[in-house]
Formats: sequence, structure tokens, C-alpha cells
Amino acid sequence: MDGFLNWFFAFITTMLGGIGRIIKNFFGGIVDIFNFPLYMDQFARYSADFSTLEWILSILAFILVFSVWAILLFLIVLLVRKYIRFRKTIVGSEDLLEELSELHRDVVRLTKEKEHIMALKIGQTNISVDEINKLLQEGKESETEREKEKSSEGTAAKEVVEKRFFRLSIVDEKYVYHIKPEYETSMSLSEICDDFRNFACSRMNLYYDIKIIRLMFAGLASTKMILLQGISGTGKTSLPYSMGKYFKNDATIASVQPSWRDRSELFGYFNEFTKKFNETEVLKRIYESSYNDDINVIILDEMNIARVEYYFAEMLSILEMPDPEEWKIELVPSMWADDPKLLTDGKLKIPQNVWYIGTANNDDSTFAVSDKVYDRALVINLDSKGIAFDAPDTEPKLISYSHVEKMYRTAVNEYPVAQQYLDNIQKLDLYVIQKFRVAFGNRIMKQLYIFVPVYVACGGNAFEAIDYLLATKVFRKFEGLNMSLIRDEIKGLISYLDVLFGKGSMTESVSYLERLQKMY
Repeated sequence: MDGFLNWFFAFITTMLGGIGRIIKNFFGGIVDIFNFPLYMDQFARYSADFSTLEWILSILAFILVFSVWAILLFLIVLLVRKYIRFRKTIVGSEDLLEELSELHRDVVRLTKEKEHIMALKIGQTNISVDEINKLLQEGKESETEREKEKSSEGTAAKEVVEKRFFRLSIVDEKYVYHIKPEYETSMSLSEICDDFRNFACSRMNLYYDIKIIRLMFAGLASTKMILLQGISGTGKTSLPYSMGKYFKNDATIASVQPSWRDRSELFGYFNEFTKKFNETEVLKRIYESSYNDDINVIILDEMNIARVEYYFAEMLSILEMPDPEEWKIELVPSMWADDPKLLTDGKLKIPQNVWYIGTANNDDSTFAVSDKVYDRALVINLDSKGIAFDAPDTEPKLISYSHVEKMYRTAVNEYPVAQQYLDNIQKLDLYVIQKFRVAFGNRIMKQLYIFVPVYVACGGNAFEAIDYLLATKVFRKFEGLNMSLIRDEIKGLISYLDVLFGKGSMTESVSYLERLQKMY
């Protein structure tokens, strides 16, 4: 044992001696570098024999050498200061990120509470006493468990924040244990139109002509998009809003802003900095519609305050595709493991049970709606306030989209457009092409084959439907023509309408054409 201790002492002594010599030599070298008294003694010893040139060279040597050392010291100080500032920046950034993380966790918590409240609110307008007691009991139990949840809140919040589609992930969680409700299946289209009109009157103090209601439902059969236009205060926004209330599924209102330029304003966008997708309520509603069979209404309020063909261009194209399986929009280029369940390769399929209803004011603050939008949407003009009437108290109804779609298909089979009307429309098409250089187009005819039968099933007649479609789809195009050149031709067109369909039958079209003549 003594041999080991002697060896270990010698080993450690040698190592520590080496470290001591390193420190001694390092600081000794620094002392030698800045030993100015020694420099002065050396200079005094050798300068006695200096010539004039040697004196000059010695002075220059002093200046050069000490200038180099001064520069080195300056650079060292500068590097130290930059490093200190760099560290302060890193620490500040870390503090900022931590603060952002705290704020994000607060937003997540508040949003989750909001979603929970909204989930409780939907369909809970008539809550029984037992249900209220149950909710109160659950509230007490949750209060006792709150302390336990706090311990795991940080971890849970981190897991939620890491999901880039927060709102859509909440929807996934909501429908894990969703039970399909019992829908009303006994009402016909005409009964739904009358019932909805009475509901709007008795529950919401909104008065609409039955024709407007029929146009609404028939239009939604032929196209997914309705355009409500007219003067302010005629109930354009209230009509689809009350429809959402009637179907027990509140409409989602997207207030269009003048700055909207592309689809990101409507659906959201992926933030490269936060690595999160900024989801909108419209995107959330479309996504959630895939989980249910409800009738979902999205309102684009004042949609022409920005150019519709800019921010809604992709949807206009998608809604025209004949195969619903191709109704997809790309949200992100690739998938993450925790992305929402209904996203496939970063794409979201647009469900069929969503109706898009836009409102438009025609004034100096808005843009003119282009033909591309008019051709794809059904236009309903609300130019006057509804007349008050008495209606029985009418409750909302939970009606499935599948039931309404089934009634649409049944109407097309039971009330097809009469061949006589189709022949007359063909003759009118040739006449309009010859006189005005305006054609009907396949899209209009496709909508007519669906719109007219459904309008009849809603309680109207075929003449009204054809008349309205011609006025809003075909004769509306005359506004872009030179009226001074075609004024006389319009008189002939009115007479030709009387010949084809009977005098006084095409009231909507004749009224519109006469109004065009007076305006120009």
C-alpha cells in the first residue's frame, strides 16, 4: 500500500506542477511583454552609439510594435463586447419565445373553453331541469379536479400547441363520441318553405315573400352559391342567418374586408415562423361539415366589397366540377403525423352539405360582380322590405342535408321541364343570338333542368321559374351592351316572349327589359 501511495503522490505532484508552470509561464510572458522599465534600460544601453538614421529607425520600431499591440487589444475588446451583446440577444430572444409560449398557452386554454361553451350552446335552447342539475354537478366535480389538472396542464398545453391545425383538431376530438341526432324526415319541400317563412316571422320578426323562400331553396338545388343583392335594410344577411336558426345549426358569418386578395383570407394560411396554420371560422365550418349530415350555411357578408373572383376564385372552380370527389383544396403541401384526421396529403375535401350565401350592395363602395360569378351563382334580388303578416308560432326543425338532397332528386324526376318549354327556350336562344349576340350557355341550361322542377316542388309553377331564370341569367347580360343600339330590338324581344310563352306570362323578364329601356 505504501508503494501505491508514493506513486500516486508523485503522479499528482507532477501533474499539478505542470499546470503551475503553464500558469506561471503564461502570466510571466504577459509581464515580459509589458515590462517597460526593461525596455528603457535596453534602449539606454544600446542607444549611446546610435547614428541619426538608427535613432529614426528605433523610434519607428517602437511606434510600429506598440501600434500592433494596440490594434490587437482593440480587436480583443471589440470581440468581447460583441460576444456580450450576442449573449444578451440570445437571452432576450429566449425570454421572448417563453413569453410567446405562455401567451399561446393562454390562447389555447381560452379557445378550448370557448369551443366547449359553443358545443354546449348548440342545440341546448330547451334544457330540462335534470340536465341543468347534471351540468351543475359536473361543474362541482370539475372544480375538485382542477388542482389535479394543473399539474399536467403544461404538458397537455404543449401537446396541443404542437399541433399546427388547432381548431380542426378540436373538431376531431368533438366528434369522437358523437351520436347522430334524429332528423325530421316527414316534411316536403313546399312544407319546409312555408314552415321556414312562418318561423322567420314568428321567432325572428322577419317577413319574406314566399317566392323569395322558394327561389332560395330551388337555387340551392341547382348551385351551391346564392347571391342576395339589393338595397340596404331589406334583410339580405338576415335571410341565411334565420335559415341557420331554423335548421338548428347557426350560420357562420364571414365579413368580407376590402383588403381580401386571395383565398388565404377565407381559409387561412400556414405561418412559417410559428409552424402553425392560422385557421379561419370558414375553414373550421367546412371541415366540421364532413362529420355531420346537417345543413351548413356560410354567409359571405358584403362579398363584393372586395373582388369576389380574387379571394373566391378557387371555390368557384371547385363548385363547378361534376365529380364531388374532386372537390378538394390544398391547405399544406405535405402531411404531419398529428394533422387532422380528414386531411389527405394536405388536402381537404369540400363536403356537399355546405351552402354558400353571399350578400352584395351595389354602390360606390363596392366592386361590380363579374359575369363569372353571376353565371355560377343564383341571384336573388331583394329590393323591398317584406310586408308584415301573421304567422303561427313555429319551432325550428332539425332536417338533414341527405333528406333535402333526396327531395331535390325526386323533384327533378317528378316535375321535369316540359318539352314544349324546352323547345320555346331553344327558339328564344336562337333569337337572342341573332339579335343581341348573347347565348344561353350550357351552364344555364344545366341549372334550368334542376331549378325549375325544384321550384315547382316548393309550391311554385314552371312559368315563374323559367321567367326568373331568364331575367337573372340571360337578359341581365344586356347591361353590358350598347342600349342606344338595341333599344328597338328589346321591344321586339318583349313581343316575341308573348308569342312563345303567352301574353303576360313572363312578367319578371318583361319588367326587367322595360326597366333597362328606361334606365338607358
